[in-house]
Amino acid sequence: MTKLSPTQVGALCASIAVVFFSINDVAIKFLSGGYPLHQVVLIRSFIGLIIILAIIAPLTNGWAIARATRLKMHVVRGLCVVFANMTFFLGLAAMPLAEAVAIFFISPLVITVFSVLFLKETVGPRRWAAIAVGFIGVLIMMQPGTSSFQLASLLPLAAAFFYAGLHVITRRIGVTESAATKAFYIQIMFILVSVVIGLMIGNGRFGDQTDPSLVFLLRAWTWPLPADYPIFAVVGIGVAIGGYLISQAYRVAEASFVAPFEYLALPMSVIFGMIVFAEFPGMLDYVGMAFILGAGLFTVWRAAQTKTVGLQRPIRRSAVEQKHGALA
Repeated sequence: MTKLSPTQVGALCASIAVVFFSINDVAIKFLSGGYPLHQVVLIRSFIGLIIILAIIAPLTNGWAIARATRLKMHVVRGLCVVFANMTFFLGLAAMPLAEAVAIFFISPLVITVFSVLFLKETVGPRRWAAIAVGFIGVLIMMQPGTSSFQLASLLPLAAAFFYAGLHVITRRIGVTESAATKAFYIQIMFILVSVVIGLMIGNGRFGDQTDPSLVFLLRAWTWPLPADYPIFAVVGIGVAIGGYLISQAYRVAEASFVAPFEYLALPMSVIFGMIVFAEFPGMLDYVGMAFILGAGLFTVWRAAQTKTVGLQRPIRRSAVEQKHGALA
């Protein structure tokens, strides 16, 4: 049997991870119609933590995954992931799936801007042009100032900015922990925050809302229906395994090679949106997606080119990886 090369392993891991993450987004959007956000995240994280402890830990460092050399940074990074996830999921409750995913994919461009502002890195005119094109794509999709504009569209945009900030933190502290350790602490933070939110508003006293995002946030805790158990299981298992696979992809292959595979999530979100939710993007949506996709792919390619001449430190963390709370 022919052994796969590191690039082949990276491509395979990234592609499978994106499938898991896309299914995860579909499942959470589906669950948003009957359960509160903190409950979905709590159950997802418990299942994910069990997968990490029962399967991933024995295959990696065992119980040593709980040892952290920089615990405070795990907490800070964990909170960034938690709130970014929640803003994205709240957006899913009110928006078409493909639109939310497309707007979120502005995050690589925001990361580039933040790398200039906070890490003093150099970005040339071509990438600045790509950033402008990407944000034009977002404006085309959001259509501010028109009757088509939704406040909910600001939620995945906020998520993108959260992840960009998280990326800056990760770059500053460097790679000091294993993928399993970071995934373990991310799930712990999800559980802690979800429990706190549940204790504060889980009785649903603020749940009388009309906006889908606010309903998803403030709805009362309710015991899951047996028919929904498989969906919760898919969400928990998907985020654990998908997160580990995308982490491994970035470990064995160059970031510039792996990153384009993440954009498979965009056409997948269009297809899933059509099949599961009967959501059919309009022409302006496709134009905006094309702008965002093109700008993002160009930014990834250009970052790889400048890295070879020492103008920029390599990007080793993906937007998709951070989005789903499994940082390597």
